[in-house]
Amino acid sequence: MNLTELGYVAGWRLVRALPRPVVAAAFQAGADRAHRSGGGGTARLRANLRRVVGPELPEAELDDLVKRGLRSYARYWMEAFRLPALSREQILSGFRLDGAELLAADVAAGRGAVVALPHAGNWDAAGAWVAATGWPISTVMERLKPEGVYKRFMAFRAELGMEILPTHGGPRPAFDVLLDRVRAGAVVPLLADRDLSARGVEVDFFGGKTRMPAGPALLALHTGAPLYVASMWYEKDAACASLAGPLPVPGTEAGPLDQRVRSLTQLIADGLAAGIARHPQDWHMLQRMWLDQTRAGEGTALPSSAPGQG
Repeated sequence: MNLTELGYVAGWRLVRALPRPVVAAAFQAGADRAHRSGGGGTARLRANLRRVVGPELPEAELDDLVKRGLRSYARYWMEAFRLPALSREQILSGFRLDGAELLAADVAAGRGAVVALPHAGNWDAAGAWVAATGWPISTVMERLKPEGVYKRFMAFRAELGMEILPTHGGPRPAFDVLLDRVRAGAVVPLLADRDLSARGVEVDFFGGKTRMPAGPALLALHTGAPLYVASMWYEKDAACASLAGPLPVPGTEAGPLDQRVRSLTQLIADGLAAGIARHPQDWHMLQRMWLDQTRAGEGTALPSSAPGQG
C-alpha cells in the first residue's frame, strides 16, 4: 500500500469516526488554505469560473466565488468519506431530487433512464440515494492509479449499492453492459461535463469550445430510454439535484448517427451550463476545460475532484 492509498484509507476511517462538526471545520479550513495559497487547482477553478460568470463580475466577487467553490469541493470529499457510515434513512434525508417522480415512473415502466451529470454538488450522495430508494443503478468509473486506490473507490461505491463498471479492462466493454442495464430498467447516471478520452464530441459551452463524452447520447439513441440532464448543488442541510428533460432524442430521419450524437450532446451541454450558471460555487471543475485554454497562467490540471464516472 503506497502513501496515496494510505491517505485515502486514513481519510475514510478518521472522517467517519469524528463528529461531523469537527470534520466539517477541518475540511473548510483546508479549503481556505488552498484558496490563500492559490495553487494549480485553485488557479484552474478561477479560470473556469470566470468563463461561467463572464468578464463583468468584479475580481473581488470572483475571488469570493472561488473561495466558496473550494469549500464546496471540500464538503464533497468530507461527505463522500462519511457516506458508508450513514444509515439508509440518513442517506435518504441527506439528498433531495426535484423530478424524482420521473425516474420512479421510468423504473416502474422498465424502460430505465440515462442521466447526464456535472461534476457538481455530491454525485456520490445522488447515487447512494438512488440505491437506497430501491432503484437499480449502474455507472462507470475511470481507472485510477495506483490500482489500490481505484479498487477501494470501486468497493466504496459498490458498498453504497451502485454497480460500478471500469471504463476499460472489464470482462465486457462498459458501454455494452450499460446498454443491457438500461434495457433492463436501471438508472444510469454518467458524469458528462468533461471528456476523459480525448475523443469526445465538440460542443459550445459558455461561449467556448470543449469536448464532452458521447456516452449519454449514444445510450439514449441506442435504447430509446429517456435522457435527463441533472443540475446539482448544495443547500445548507442537504445535497440537491433537479432533472431537466427528458430531452428530445432525434430519430433516424434527423440524419446519420454521428450527427444525432453531436446534436444531442450539444443539448446536454446546454442543460449542464444552465444548471452550473445557477450554482457556480458548486461546480467542482479544477481541470482545463476549454480547448483554447493553455496551462500557462492558468495552473496545472489536477486529478479529478473525485474519481469520475462516464
